[in-house]
Amino acid sequence: MSLLPLPIRTKSAAESISKEALIIKPSQFSKPSLSSPLKKPEESLSPSLPPTSELISLNEIESETQFDIVSTDLIRTCCGENCCKIPQKIVECDLERIEPPDNEAYRSLQLKIESIPKVLSGIPEVPPKTVSILPINDSISHISADLILDQGSSDSVNLTHTETSTTNADLLATASANDFKIESNIHPPKFVKPHAPYDLYIARIHSARELTQPGAEKRTYHFDLDVTDYPVETGVDFKVGGAIGVSAPNIASAVDEFLDLLCVPRYLRDRPILLKTSSGRWPTVWGDDKPRELQTTRREILTWCSDFQSFRVGKSLLRLLAEYATSESEKKILYYLTSDQGQSTFCDLRTGPYITVPQLLYAFPSCKPPLDAMLSILPQLVARFYSLSNDPIDTSVTEDGNKRIIEFAVTVWEVSNWDGSIRTGIGSGFLERMAKKFIEVEKRGEKPNISIPMFKGLMSNPLARDFASDGPMLLIGAGVGISPFRGFVQRRLRNANCANKVWVLQGIRDSLFDELYRGEWGIHEADLKKVIQSRKPSGQSKYVQDEVRAQADLVWFIINSLDGRIFVCGSSRGMSEGVTRALVDVAKLKGNLDEDDAQQFWSSKKEAGQFVVEAW
Repeated sequence: MSLLPLPIRTKSAAESISKEALIIKPSQFSKPSLSSPLKKPEESLSPSLPPTSELISLNEIESETQFDIVSTDLIRTCCGENCCKIPQKIVECDLERIEPPDNEAYRSLQLKIESIPKVLSGIPEVPPKTVSILPINDSISHISADLILDQGSSDSVNLTHTETSTTNADLLATASANDFKIESNIHPPKFVKPHAPYDLYIARIHSARELTQPGAEKRTYHFDLDVTDYPVETGVDFKVGGAIGVSAPNIASAVDEFLDLLCVPRYLRDRPILLKTSSGRWPTVWGDDKPRELQTTRREILTWCSDFQSFRVGKSLLRLLAEYATSESEKKILYYLTSDQGQSTFCDLRTGPYITVPQLLYAFPSCKPPLDAMLSILPQLVARFYSLSNDPIDTSVTEDGNKRIIEFAVTVWEVSNWDGSIRTGIGSGFLERMAKKFIEVEKRGEKPNISIPMFKGLMSNPLARDFASDGPMLLIGAGVGISPFRGFVQRRLRNANCANKVWVLQGIRDSLFDELYRGEWGIHEADLKKVIQSRKPSGQSKYVQDEVRAQADLVWFIINSLDGRIFVCGSSRGMSEGVTRALVDVAKLKGNLDEDDAQQFWSSKKEAGQFVVEAW
C-alpha cells in the first residue's frame, strides 16, 4: 500500500484575525481603485479615528502580514475573469439607510444611494487651504512691496508703494469704491497675465456679425478686431491659421448665483480685500510660482480668475463639501462618494450627466464652505483660443484709415442645465454677448466702442507652420473649422500659378441655415469648393468623410504630388476621426495597401508635414 502525503492546512488569514469587528487603517490596507491613480504610501487617505472607536485585532502585526500576503497572492494569481468587479457581499446589519436630499438638483445627479456601509475607509483628508481672504483694515500694515509689484500700474487699484506703516485712512482714501469697480467687458485685473511677461491687449471690435441664419442648430459669429497698436513681440506677427487667446470672464449672473449659494453678503462682494496665497501661480495664470498678496475684490476674483462652471468635479470638492455640511445625511452621502466603498458610485457620477459646482451646492443645501476654501480647490480660469481666418495685411486699409484687422469665428457652445435652462460656454458665451451688444449699438445708428481682452497666441501651430505657398492643397473642414481655410484660399488665389491648385470640402448640416462664408471665397468659389450637407431635406444627406471616399482620385493625386498637402480642421469627436478613417480607406483602395500599411502611410505623411490635422 502506497503512502500518500497528507495535505497540510495552513493557518488562513481569517483565522488569524479576531472575531471582533476590525477597522483597517486606510493608510495601510486601502485597496487602490481601478479608476483612480495609485496613492503614495505616505499619503494619508482618511482622517484618524478617535482611540475609542478603533477596534484592532489581538495580533495587529500578524494581521497586517496576512493581509499583505493575501493581496499579493490575489494579484499574482488573477484569473482575468473580472472577479474583482463582482459586487462585494455586505451583511444587511452593516448598512444604514440614508434619507437623501429632497430637491431637483440632487435628483439630477442620478445617484442610486439608498443605504451605505456604517464603516467607510479611504476617505481623503480635507484639501489644504492655500488661499486666505483678509479685510483691508486688518491687514494694511502687512502689505509688502510684492503687492505693489504684482499689481503694477493697474487701473483697478490706484496705489503706490511708500512705507509699510501706511495708515488705514491713507489707504481707504486712495482705494475708493470707484477704484474697484468691475468692468467685465473691458479688462481683467492687472495681475492676470496669461501671456507673461506681456499684459493683455484691449482689442476694439471693428466689426461683428452672425454667420448662421435664424433656425440654425448652432450659432456662429464672425469678429474683426483692431490690433493696430498691438505691441511688437519678438518679430512674430499674426497670420492665418495661427491662434489668439481671449481672456473671457464668468458671466455676472453666474458669479452672483455662486456668491448667493455660499451666503456671501452683497455688501461684501465689491469691498476691497487682501488676497493671500501660500504658493502657486494662481490667480496670475502664468506668473511665478510663489506666495502672493494681492488687493482685489471677491467679485473680481470670481469673475476673472476662478473656473466654477466648467470644473470637472472630483473627490477634493466632495470632501470639502462634506467637511462643511450641517445635515448629517448629506455629510454621510458625501463621505460615501469619497470613500473606497463608494468608488463605483463616484465613477457613475463622473461619467453621468455633466455637473457643475453650483449644481452640487443646490443638491446639498447645507454645505456652505468659506469662499477662500473654495478658491483653494477651484482651477484657474484660463483663456480660450481661436484660429485666425486671415492675415492682417488682407484688410489693412479701412474707411477709418490704415488699420490692422484680424478675423476669427466662434461657434456658441450650449448645454442643458440641471434646471432646464441653457448654459453657454464661458468663452463662446462671452463673445456672443459682445457680438449682440455690438450689433444692437450699430442698429441704433451709433458707433460701437466695445473691446475684448486678448493676446497673441501661437503662430507656429500646424495650420500656420505647415502652410505652403504653392503645390496642390486639399482643405477638409466642418462647422467653424472651415474659417481658417478661407484665409488660405484667399492667399492662394492672389498667386496666379496656384489658382487651380486648391480644393475645399466643407461639411455643414443644412446650407439654408449654417453654410459659413458663402460667397466670400473668391471668384472661383464654384470650382474650388464643394459643400456636403449632413441633413439635406431631400434625403440625399451625407457626411464630409463620405465625400472624401468619393473623391479618392483627387485625394490620392494631391498627397502623392510634389509639395501636395491635405489639411483637416474640425471637431475631434466625429469629424476628424471620420475623415482620418476615410483617408485610410482611400490609401487601401488606391495604393493596394493593407490596414497596417495604410495607417503607416498617413503617419509618414503627417511626419513630413503633408497631412495636417487641427482638431479640438
